[in-house]
Parts: sequence; C-alpha cells; structure tokens
Amino acid sequence: MSVPQALRPGAGLKLATGIFLAAWTLIAVFPLLWIAIMSVKLPVDAFASDPLQVIVGDATIEQRGGLSPIFLVLYLAAIFAAYRLAGKLARSMVTSLSLMGSAFVGWLGTALVMLGALFVAFFLVLPWAVDRLDIAASALSFTSWLGRPLFGLTMEHYRAVWIGHAFYHQFINSLIVTTGVVVISLTVGTLAGYALARTESNLGFWLLIIALIFRALPQSVLVTGYLPTFIDSRQLLMPLWASPWSGWFFRLFSDAPPTLYGQPLAVIMVLVSINQPFTIWMLRSFFVNIPRELDEAARVDGCTYFEAFWRVIMPVMWPGVVTTGLFAFLLAYNDFLVTSLLLDSQSQTMVPAIASFFNRETTTTDQVQAVAAAVSITAPLFVLVMVFQRQIVSGLTQGAVKG
Repeated sequence: MSVPQALRPGAGLKLATGIFLAAWTLIAVFPLLWIAIMSVKLPVDAFASDPLQVIVGDATIEQRGGLSPIFLVLYLAAIFAAYRLAGKLARSMVTSLSLMGSAFVGWLGTALVMLGALFVAFFLVLPWAVDRLDIAASALSFTSWLGRPLFGLTMEHYRAVWIGHAFYHQFINSLIVTTGVVVISLTVGTLAGYALARTESNLGFWLLIIALIFRALPQSVLVTGYLPTFIDSRQLLMPLWASPWSGWFFRLFSDAPPTLYGQPLAVIMVLVSINQPFTIWMLRSFFVNIPRELDEAARVDGCTYFEAFWRVIMPVMWPGVVTTGLFAFLLAYNDFLVTSLLLDSQSQTMVPAIASFFNRETTTTDQVQAVAAAVSITAPLFVLVMVFQRQIVSGLTQGAVKG
C-alpha cells in the first residue's frame, strides 16, 4: 500500500531524523562497546592515549595473540544467527516445554535451553572450528593472512575475575535475589493488578496513589529505615526466644535469633516492597486493556473468579507479564544501594561487588579486571532481551494501546 505524497515526510525531515538516530545510537552504544574492547586488552593497550592502539592492541597481539578474520566472520555470523533463531524458535519452544499448561515453566525452560545452546556454541564449538580453519588457512601462502590476528585479544582478565576472584559467587547471589524478586513481584502484582483493574471502589484508587507515592520516595530514605532493623535484628528478636510462651517454639529452629543482615532472602523482601508499587501499576495498566466481557463469559461458562483469572485472562496477559517481569528483573539486578548496604561480602551481588576491585592501591590490571566484571554483568541482559524480544514488544504495545 503506497503512502500519498502529501503524507510522506520531506527529505529534510528524513535527513534530520536519520542524523538524530545515528547520533543517539552512537552515544548510547559507544560506552559499552569501548569497555568491551578494553576488557580484552592488556593494560598497556587498554589505557593507551591513542584510540587506534586501544582498538588494535599491538602489545596484546604480540604477547597474547588476537582475532583473525576467520574468527570475526564466524562469530559475527553466529551472533546474527542466534539473534534471528531466538526470536523465531522461542514461542514454539515455550509451547513444547510447558508442563500442564504452565507458560511460566515453558518460558523458564526456554531461557535455560537458550543459555545452554549459546554456551555450547560460543565457548565449545566455535573455538574448535576457528582453530581448525586457522590451521588450514595458514597452510597456504595466499590464505595465510586469514589466520593471522588483526585485533589483540586476551581473556585473562575474565579468568581472573571469575576464577581468581570467584566472581561466580556473586553471580549465584544475584541469581537468587533477582529470581526471588521477580517471582514474588509477579505473583503479588498480577493478583493485585487484576483486582485493582476490576474494582469500582474508590479504595482501589487511593491504594494506587499511596503505592505511587511510596515508589517515588528515594531509596536512600527507605534503606535508612531498614538498615538499623537489619543490624539489630538479633536483639529485636531476642524476646521471642527468651519468652516462656514462645521460646520453646522458636528454639526448635535455632538456639539463638537469626540476623537479617547479609541474608539474601531478607533483601529479596526489601526489594519487593520497594519495587512492588511499580509492578502493580504496570500490570494494572495491562489488565485494564483486557475487556471485562472475557471475565463475564468465563463466569457464565462455570469458572470461579480465580479460574477465570488463571485460565482466561492470564493467557491473554502473558506478553504484559513478561514485560513487567523484565522490568522487575532489571530493578533487582541493577540495584546497588540496597544490596551494598544490607548484604555482607559473602552474600554480595555482582553490581556492588565491582566496587571491591577499586581501593587505595588499585593498579591498572585491577581496573581492567573491573571493566571485565562490568561487561560480564551486561551479558545476561542481552540474552534476556534476545529471547523475549517479541513478547516485550507485544507487551509494550498492549500496555500502550487502549482496547
């Protein structure tokens, strides 16, 4: 269908729009690309004053080797193929992996399968293929340049972070905290959002206003209230253990009161309480766009209120749930203030743990390792967006369009 000439944007508008989008993309993507390049260079290249030296990494090529044209072509092709296949195969995989009609199980299984496939492809299959092709190209004089490194690369900083500094402990802690926050937030948020979307009482409106005000408060104000309770939790709970009426019961679980400080489960509840208003507001906006006639039809067919919610409304709501779950994940995954103050060094998550790489005696090697840790944090976010891209776009559209 052709667009009438009168409705087509002029050449000047097209040019201005293109320049703006190109500049915005460069500004947004450049910092991440630059630290990704720095993280695979030796410090002498990573902090070189010449940008070309940072990109090429002559010292890194000389001492550690680098990326050959064969490597670049294979990995770029693999990234493009993974991006396309993830969008096409995700929905069919969710259907096949769903147990007893549970779409959540299907999405979780799909994410795990995708992560496993990416790990095998990028860390096992592709390195083996690149080595074989480099050897084959070096055997012939006119193709030997295909196997010679063009850009210096070393993974020693990532090995130092994940193995030397045991960064995988922080990854596990982040996984525990974010999974708990997402599961609880979506469980409570879907029920509350559905109830608030269907209620006609003024009480629901004031609950939403109170939730919005609570979410608008700075996190520093909220954490200031939580921190003394976490630190003094053992003394605050001692009367329950010392009381002759309740002490016998609590001593069945432990001889002394537990402390909340440094406990991931306690931090999960804090993050849920801080971010739950946002989740409820977002899910309510999705539920409002679902016609009430669906509820009424389900009730006429004999469903209870909960059956109508679970069997009829939720299948329509899955794009919105996935979108809200991603935002809840980001809020918990990227949190620094709450996790840095309420978790100790043993239970610390990844984002605040990066600060431990910087101290008064920080060397350039420590700084590059901190950059490698920062790049590692972004990898799960790319995987999530790649796997759930269709659902995210559908969910955002569903929340933005009425009817």
